[in-house]
Amino acid sequence: MQKESFRIAIPEATLQDLRDRLARTHWPIDFANSQWAYGTNRAYLEELVDYWIHKYDWRKHEQEMNTFSHYKTTIDDVPIHFIHEPGKGPKPMPLILTHGWPWTFWDLHKVIRPLADPASFGGDPADAFDVVVPSLPGFCFSTPLTKPGINFWRTADLWVTLMQDVLGYKKFAAEGGDWGALVTSQLGHKHAQHLIGTYLSLAVPLDFLTNGLQVGEYASDEKAAQARTQEAAPTIVSHLAVQTHDPQTLAYAMHDSPAGLAAWMVERRRAWSDCGGNVERRYSKDDLLTFITLYWGTDSFVTSVRYYYEATHNPWTPGHSRTPVVESPTAIGVFPRELLIPPRKWAERYYNLKRWTPMTAGGHFAPSEEPEQLVKDIRAFFRTLR
Repeated sequence: MQKESFRIAIPEATLQDLRDRLARTHWPIDFANSQWAYGTNRAYLEELVDYWIHKYDWRKHEQEMNTFSHYKTTIDDVPIHFIHEPGKGPKPMPLILTHGWPWTFWDLHKVIRPLADPASFGGDPADAFDVVVPSLPGFCFSTPLTKPGINFWRTADLWVTLMQDVLGYKKFAAEGGDWGALVTSQLGHKHAQHLIGTYLSLAVPLDFLTNGLQVGEYASDEKAAQARTQEAAPTIVSHLAVQTHDPQTLAYAMHDSPAGLAAWMVERRRAWSDCGGNVERRYSKDDLLTFITLYWGTDSFVTSVRYYYEATHNPWTPGHSRTPVVESPTAIGVFPRELLIPPRKWAERYYNLKRWTPMTAGGHFAPSEEPEQLVKDIRAFFRTLR
């Protein structure tokens, strides 16, 4: 199968229209909300929008993105964008990294080169990977998606085709967080024979969207993990309710108002990252606006949220009844402010678990929050499988 080189170039007319819409934002009243209890705080959002209009430079970030090698291909009528950075070492291992929502492929940019070229970052060239970072179907440049039914478990099939038939890798390693963790787990469940190993920064059952987090009892020394899971539960209710049932209705507002899009997405970055309630402890305004502009400039919000609908209305079913459910050798990086942290005993039953690493910091967006810890652990795990 063919791949074509691709260069990111958002049209100037799109950027000008974005600024014009921002300048005409019709603001709602906001009171008694300094702690974001009712949702995104207006004062912060106004500050962010003003920066977006007057100071933010998309072209600078676009230029940085284009220092990576981008490609596009089409698999089963689904357009797929991906970065492919060949490794620099004696025998690079192919590794596909999969993002989630409201992530983009760019959430992984801090880990791509350290994984592909470890020697340039103080590492051992023997740990090099051929790094592949696709955009999920319907996200950013994996558009326009016009085929219904594409969800995380069907994406796993697409990734096998991408890695084998497009890029020529017979076996490969996989890593993921959020939706990417479910895609990666499905790879390790259905396609274990093609997997060298799987690395997860989020560990949840493959039927989580339909049956919830059924993981049993926490051990006495796992109270912090249990408390964090309980604390985070209310922060995932609203987007799951809307995006799994009527994502199209939500999308009309998000495609018309960039300030609304920012409010919806920034609230998640604040609630789900290890930022202590100050999102700019983890993400600068430029960081936030770059990932939001990626959604705006590609008209991909609507298909990104339909991904939730497709997962719940085309629910996962097991490909086999063996245990563990995920048969490929698996490592789990346990970030203390992740949204869902299961008991280790459950993980030992559900996965072919070979490594369990408690991290010192980090939340739901591991590659962009704690790239150095993640890179170190990925190298250490797959070193044992080379």
